[in-house]
Amino acid sequence: MKRELEPYNPEWKDGNDLFLEAEEKKAVICNNRRKSDYEITCTSKAEYPQLIQVWEASVRATHHFLKEEDILFFKKQIFEHYFDAVQLYVVRNDKNEISGFLGTSEDSIEMLFIHPDARGKGIGSALLSYAVNELHLHKVDVNEQNGQATGFYLHNGFSVVGRSESDSTGKPYPILHLKVKP
Repeated sequence: MKRELEPYNPEWKDGNDLFLEAEEKKAVICNNRRKSDYEITCTSKAEYPQLIQVWEASVRATHHFLKEEDILFFKKQIFEHYFDAVQLYVVRNDKNEISGFLGTSEDSIEMLFIHPDARGKGIGSALLSYAVNELHLHKVDVNEQNGQATGFYLHNGFSVVGRSESDSTGKPYPILHLKVKP
């Protein structure tokens, strides 16, 4: 049974709109949103080291199909290139550490990673709901071999609309292309 994503509620807005001047001459308005215990905010290049730690911990906990050399390859690519290519949003814990993050492009969810210690607490669902309902993003690609992520997106109303035999770098990791109805 597919669950409908919860629609945006204007009461989530905390009234503190932030203007961030992003790297490479792009400017972004980032509206803080609060839903239950989670505030979703933008982040900056200064936090890339913490983001890559969350990414690596998440990948090691969920991407058991990746070879060690591929994890190291992707880690370097993400840190040096991919973070700069997306808008990043984070959820922090009570110690102000990043518990999970979302990376978006103009029309897609490009990254959604949750630290293993924070899984099962609704952070991924909050970030996904923000992406779909606030940012109006309806597409995501997921590693076919990552059954947990595939199940998460299918449970949240996404459907498989295509498949590629390899990932965008040409590595032999099949990719499922998913979409949710707007």
